[in-house]
Amino acid sequence: MAASDLRDFLERAQTWPEEAQNELVAIASEIESELLGGEYVATQEELRSIDAALASIDRGEFATDAEVAEVFAKFRRG
Repeated sequence: MAASDLRDFLERAQTWPEEAQNELVAIASEIESELLGGEYVATQEELRSIDAALASIDRGEFATDAEVAEVFAKFRRG
């Protein structure tokens, strides 16, 4: 992608809804951080999702090995 293509894309992105623009900025920030060798910092939403998953595991709400194998088998067939 040429620099002019990137500029054109960013100009079009300015017409997107604010939520989509925020998502683009977040993704671009992650890419930049990886390029600079920075440490990844999870968003509050990601941290909430992790906490919810851990709480679910603590309650014993997780798939058995057999259930996981069944799902993998199903999607390997397709």
